[in-house]
Order: sequence, then structure tokens, then C-alpha cells
Amino acid sequence: MFALIKKLGSEYPVGQIVFVRSLFALLPVLWLVRRLGGCRLLRTERPGAHLRRSVAGLSSLFFSFTAVGMLPLATATALGYAAPLFITLFAIPLLGESIRLHRLIAVILGFGGVLLMTHPDGRSISPGVLIALAGAVATAFALISIRQMRDTETSMAIVFYFSLSGTVVGAATLPFSAVWPTLTDLPILVAIGVLGGAAQLLLTKAYQMAPASVVAPFEYATFLFAFLLGLLVWHEMPVPIELAGIAIVIASNLCIAMYEQLAGVSLKLRLPGKWHPVPTIRARND
Repeated sequence: MFALIKKLGSEYPVGQIVFVRSLFALLPVLWLVRRLGGCRLLRTERPGAHLRRSVAGLSSLFFSFTAVGMLPLATATALGYAAPLFITLFAIPLLGESIRLHRLIAVILGFGGVLLMTHPDGRSISPGVLIALAGAVATAFALISIRQMRDTETSMAIVFYFSLSGTVVGAATLPFSAVWPTLTDLPILVAIGVLGGAAQLLLTKAYQMAPASVVAPFEYATFLFAFLLGLLVWHEMPVPIELAGIAIVIASNLCIAMYEQLAGVSLKLRLPGKWHPVPTIRARND
């Protein structure tokens, strides 16, 4: 999806990209809703919670899509991996969670890796990097909002209302800046939305079926695809210090995921019959 957005370049405004991403993402969502039980899956008594999640998620989309056009594809993708680091910090005041020494060390090392990515030449941080990091912060708030809704809302409802809000907000920007797509670009715009919606649903299902420590390594394989696409299509090659920073961030996130999984297993052993497993928040969620 990011590669297709980068391919379109600056020809289309970000608001229009968000619109097509959200509109066509509704197609796989509505198909699944129909197959799995109908409109009852979309019932909610917490519209305010969905509004907060949507504001954070849409901020993430606007920032991330903008950053993709300003940075190498691999760098923009990797900077999004800072989101779990921010989640660990924000969960303390917002969710009342505690942070133990192991996780604290992993977070500190992770932010060290982020610094290596943001200062590859030792100079000032570029605007594209700042926008990408803002997207990671917004993603963290969106995922924390999802964690707060997990006990009452279905995954279908969360994805549906987010995509619906993105369609409405994106449509509101069209009268001011929309560009009529060419016949060549139209299927690309449709593919951006379908890919985004399908990926969101597949990742949600993956984290329901397997522990986060098992799924997370596959999710970070997105960097490999971003690296190869950036190299083959745009001849982009991150400098060695950027690659080192990316490796540190990924390693620290995997350590956090594995630690949370082990902590969950330990709690289950201590409280037999009283513990209900909670899936670890995934690293990337629109």
C-alpha cells in the first residue's frame, strides 16, 4: 500500500488518498460482516470511544501518507515501528500499567535506534522524519484506544467505524483539493484501499489466532518488502547507520512482545481459571 502511495507521488492530495483508502477498505469489511453475522456485529454503545480511536487513527494516516512521499520507503516504514515504544510509555498514565526494568531497557534502546534513524548524517532532523514520528505517536494513541474498547466492541465494528470516519473526513477535503484520477491511476487508488482494509483485517485475525511473540516477527517483515521495493523501483538505499537504527528498533520491539507474552503465561499459571489472555497491541494499525 505504501509503495502504491509513493508511486502516485504528489499528484494527489493526502486527503484524497485517505478518502480512497477508507472508502475501498469498506469493501472487504462489509463482505466479512455479511458472512459472519450481519449488522449485529456493528452495534455499539460507545460512539465516543470510536470517535477518539478514529481521530487518532486518521491523524496517523495523514501523517504516515505524507511521510511516505518525503522519505525513502524503507525509512518511512521503519519509523512507524516507533509506535510500540510510545505505547509502552503512554500506557502508564492512560491505562494505569506499570513498566518493569526489562521493558524500560528495551524502550530506551529502541529510542536510541530511532535517534540513529533520524540523524543518519549528524545534521538536523528532516521534516519528513518529524512527520513520520508524529504518525507513530498518533498510531500509539489509536492502538491504546483499541485496547480500551476490547471488552465491549467487536473487531469488525472497530475497523468499520474507522473506515467510515476516514471516508467522511476524506470526502470533506475533496471540494478543496481533489484531482480527477486518470484511467491509469484509478486502479492504483482502488488497490490502495482494498490492500489497506484487507491487511487490517488479516492482522487482526492473526493476533487473535496466535501469540503476539509469534506474529510480530512476520509483521516486521514489512521492512524487508519496503527495502526491496525502494531499492528496485526508486533505487533507495538506507545508509549503514540507518540500518543499524532500524535493527535496534525491531529488536527492542520483539523483546517487548516476548516479555509481555511470557508475563501473560506466568500470570495464567498463578491464577488458574481466573485469567483471560489479552492480545498484545500490534505494532501497526491504521
